[in-house]
Amino acid sequence: MVLTKLPGVTERMASKMKEHFGSEEAVVSTLASGDVGRLAEIEGLSVKRALSLARQYAGGGGRFLATKEAKKLHQHLLTHLQSFAACSATKERMSLLMPLADPEPRRAAIGAAMKLDEAWLNEQALAWQRVSRLKEKQERYERVVVSPEPIEHLKKHCRVLQPGANETWKDYTVFKTVSWLGTGAPMEAPDGWLLLGNSPESSLILPERTIDWFAHNKTTLDVVCDLVEAKQRGQLPDNAALAPLHEALQPLDGLPEAMSMLGDASQIDAVEQVRDGLWNEVKQLESRVNEEVEKAMNDAKMALSGAELLEALADGTAFQRKLREATGHVIQEAMQKARETLAEFLEPAKLRCPFDIFTSSWPAKIDRQTIDGIDAALEAKLNAETTDHLVNLARRLGPLQPHCEHAVNRLVEADQWLSIARWAKHDRCTMPELVEHGIWLEEGRHILLGLEPDPVTYGIGEAAGKGDQQSLALLTGANSGGKTTLLECLAYACILAHMGLPVPASSARVGKVDALHILAKAGGTQSAGALEQTLVELATVVSDPTPKLILADELEAITEPGAGARIIAGMLLAAEAQPDTTMMLVTHLAPAILEATGRDDLRVDGIEASGLGEDLELLVDRTPKRNHLARSTPELIVKRLVEKSNSHAKALFSDILRMFSSVE
Repeated sequence: MVLTKLPGVTERMASKMKEHFGSEEAVVSTLASGDVGRLAEIEGLSVKRALSLARQYAGGGGRFLATKEAKKLHQHLLTHLQSFAACSATKERMSLLMPLADPEPRRAAIGAAMKLDEAWLNEQALAWQRVSRLKEKQERYERVVVSPEPIEHLKKHCRVLQPGANETWKDYTVFKTVSWLGTGAPMEAPDGWLLLGNSPESSLILPERTIDWFAHNKTTLDVVCDLVEAKQRGQLPDNAALAPLHEALQPLDGLPEAMSMLGDASQIDAVEQVRDGLWNEVKQLESRVNEEVEKAMNDAKMALSGAELLEALADGTAFQRKLREATGHVIQEAMQKARETLAEFLEPAKLRCPFDIFTSSWPAKIDRQTIDGIDAALEAKLNAETTDHLVNLARRLGPLQPHCEHAVNRLVEADQWLSIARWAKHDRCTMPELVEHGIWLEEGRHILLGLEPDPVTYGIGEAAGKGDQQSLALLTGANSGGKTTLLECLAYACILAHMGLPVPASSARVGKVDALHILAKAGGTQSAGALEQTLVELATVVSDPTPKLILADELEAITEPGAGARIIAGMLLAAEAQPDTTMMLVTHLAPAILEATGRDDLRVDGIEASGLGEDLELLVDRTPKRNHLARSTPELIVKRLVEKSNSHAKALFSDILRMFSSVE
């Protein structure tokens, strides 16, 4: 079983995952797609655990991000990259972007995406905003499925019944909508029934659910339709980053036309509208006939001779006959007009209007039995039209569903590469050269400062230029001069390169390592127990022969300066003894460290502050000077305070500044 090979996935959890998604293949497909939200729907699987599983499956379960600080910087990078994604589904997938043992396939996809036209990339970002993960509609349907075999996966969506030995189809006529599977079906399907035989298409068994899936996901599928049509017109670029999407769209040439049928239930709507308005219409006709006859009778005149009056007195029946002859045409005309109006009302439903829609009594009354018959005919027609439409649409759309799911996965994957290409163009990134040892950036930039960074050219190890290829370097210099910024810049470049992504530099070479250790500045002098634990961890890191890059920030803060310098000196020498280790240490104790090592050949670089500008801002050359012990900045800070302060504070800072001068 593939699932139980993932760390932490027990047989029980694997069974839950398979039960939730229907099969192990469906679980694996979801893991590969990075749909963390769907994974987290599994009972007992948190979002955090789902993300971890998806990352492990994607190949990011290694130990490259070896420290808490390395993981934090990686997360900062992901958050920045995700801001260039077109939709939330892509952002979710991008959370799986981890350093890889073999980043070459990813480099190839991203390298191809970076060649795409920037305007086209931005157009897709707008067009694909509507994309979201495809979801099942959680609905329970009225339809009853009668099957000789149990259909477990449908039981949460409708009733599934197995006929008993002595039951026939007639026992199920109490249900309005039925899908009958297997033998024993009636010769002719009752209204609302589907007779599907022994091996029906799965999409036809519960056609309402098939159609609802497409309707529920229409917004996303409309984007797929747009892509299908763009591909047909030759407007979808032929690019390696889009090749899997091209392939996934191939079976969907008929999707746009099929989706256009989704809302095409005009005949059903027409019949439904006629049925719903029938009784209101006939009541209005009844009132109208009586009003018209009454008005006509008010205007009617009947002349009788004296003999006719005498005859009427002698024979009331004869008089009534004459009265009907004189007024009958008015009533008949009003009723005929009512019949024509009702026939016109029933026309959209293609239903004939009966002749006798009124009773023979007066005032005019609608014949309820006749109208009940029309109502029943409309209901039967509506059921038939609905069933035909459902079947035709489900038969057309059903086979396309798995292809749509595959296409949306490939669409989200493609948007991931396009998002990275958008970011790379925005932050002026380049694909680094992967080498065996060290790291070197030409005009490298820290892209997460919130301002336009000063470019820095710097490197250590064999990746660096001639003269800078030492595997160890101490970085000294001004407070607020950019030492920590440079450290993070190198860390970001290392993480991005091992993720197979471009780096923010004009060019770069990054050595392949198994681990990145970022050792952050300590929060203050540690207790004896904490110091002991820290030293054990440091010793483990620097003495490990695993290929690695170590970036350490002011480790001396773990204890008092004198002891700190001696401890760091020992750690540096241990790291130097590992040929596959590259290390840069930011420190203010370079002279003391060098003295403790007893060496004069260790590399010391410095970021120098040259003075204060017109607005008293610190003037710093952000690119370190090679083999140069840089001044720190307290003197310049004090000088700035002298200029900014007044009264007693100004005098105090002036006295302190003179102390710096006397030391020099």
